[in-house]
Amino acid sequence: MTITVVAAVIEEGGRLLITRRQAGVHLEGLWEFPGGKTAAGETHEEALRREIREELDTDVVVEALLLETTHDYPDRTIALYFYRCTLAGTPRPMLGQVMRWARREELSSLGFPRADDELIKLLSGNA
Repeated sequence: MTITVVAAVIEEGGRLLITRRQAGVHLEGLWEFPGGKTAAGETHEEALRREIREELDTDVVVEALLLETTHDYPDRTIALYFYRCTLAGTPRPMLGQVMRWARREELSSLGFPRADDELIKLLSGNA
């Protein structure tokens, strides 16, 4: 089974917005770029804007596709689309998740899902 996931790469002042996956979910405790699964019939932009509203109580302007990748986990395959986005408001965590702004150079030390490896290398200048 392949799950399509979209994620927002939001950068302001040289820092990237990341959130920590909550307890009880796949890959709990790891950092991620905000976003989530697409619903049936949703475009990537619609899904991303919906997920950001649900998770961070704000909207985003979806810009260029930065990276498209697929990763096989033991129990699922993830088709992941990372989009550069600009905030259209002030984000605040709505689901009790930890949210922070991280510098590019610290990304590789924070602990992200394996599916994010290529993006972390790209953003850190190690691609």
